[in-house]
Amino acid sequence: MKKVELLSPAGNLEKLKIAIDFGADAVYGGVSHFSLRIRSGKEFDLESFKEGIEYAHERGRKVYVTINGFPFNSQLKLLKEHIATMASLEPDAFIVATPGVLKLAHQIAPQIPLHLSTQANVMNVLDAQVYYDMGARRIIAAREISLKDLKQIKEELPDLEIEVFVHGSMCFAYSGRCLISTLQSGRVPNRGSCANDCRFPYEMYAANPETGTLFKLVEDEGVGTYIMNSKDLNLASHIQEILDAGCIDSLKIEGRTKAPYYAAITAKVYRRAIEDYYAGKFDGERYQKELNTMQNRGFTDAYLINRPFEKNDTQNLDYSMMMGTHQVSGIVDESGEYFECKYKTFPNDTMELVFPEGSILEPIDNEIGKVWEENGEWHISFKQLLAENGKVWDQVHSGNLNRFKLPCILPHFTFFRIPATEDMGTVTKC
Repeated sequence: MKKVELLSPAGNLEKLKIAIDFGADAVYGGVSHFSLRIRSGKEFDLESFKEGIEYAHERGRKVYVTINGFPFNSQLKLLKEHIATMASLEPDAFIVATPGVLKLAHQIAPQIPLHLSTQANVMNVLDAQVYYDMGARRIIAAREISLKDLKQIKEELPDLEIEVFVHGSMCFAYSGRCLISTLQSGRVPNRGSCANDCRFPYEMYAANPETGTLFKLVEDEGVGTYIMNSKDLNLASHIQEILDAGCIDSLKIEGRTKAPYYAAITAKVYRRAIEDYYAGKFDGERYQKELNTMQNRGFTDAYLINRPFEKNDTQNLDYSMMMGTHQVSGIVDESGEYFECKYKTFPNDTMELVFPEGSILEPIDNEIGKVWEENGEWHISFKQLLAENGKVWDQVHSGNLNRFKLPCILPHFTFFRIPATEDMGTVTKC
């Protein structure tokens, strides 16, 4: 049986490796401004992106290159060079958004499969057929489409792969076609530089053009002014329903600019949900506890399962982001011998360990610290905070860039976390 693919975001080399280690079958990311996430595109250069592709391929995983921006005429020569350069790295597919770029990529690199971006707004069989005839092997369906419509597309085009978003930020605009930050700051979302203006609080006014009178509309306390702020997509509890439909080839997680912890937890949870489905032990509510450990805007199951007119809970009017149930306090480096502090650490603090599925840990108790299992969870505590340079610290905070010795070798990219408290306020993003 061919299992559905789990596709995770790769905002930089570290997050690419984390997503793969925590369970992703494939990752997507890009280099340069032709990617729709300029910020994450700048975190990769050709050398590190090549290293990421090699890292994935060595582990039997795939990498899809995002070339999904909307180019101007003045950029076409550079775009052609970029496509050729990316093809030389031997990725597993290109993600493109426009008919012209689709055609160009097919001409320059016919050996690279083409995936059609969600920005193309495929909502029906007719559009899917057009792009399939042009060479697209996969469509990343519009977020507004229904599972029923995707089943119909698959029935008409059984060889066309279908990818759907199952987790991550939702855009205020229709399939990401937004111009709000273009208007307010000159940053063009469809060229990768969205300023997330929909997440800002706004004051509302009523104007009378005949008299020039302007009234401020005062909202009731507690209603909030985040009038364009969408909740985050979360379909973990619907994976069985989605896979039972038999038409989905890839489940996609949004979030190239999100934190490494996000890359880990989303890959880990959705991997578990997928494996539980095929093992016949799917439990829709089981996965939400872990997803709620991350910062979020509140969750919605959006439109794949429900029609848009059936939903009235997709906006968060009160705040743009809320603290998750846990705070990341550290991360193990690639050597597995040291950790980097991401919040604050004191001797004798107890922290939970979060590591890739299948990792084998052994309990230990020595002069550095202790690692132990309790009630199905693994924990760590330090007796001394010994930096790599030999200095012993009485406490460590996130601004401390030293690496600190672990009591034993741990799986690289293991996270330390603690329960979040109200007094944490603004915390380090990890």
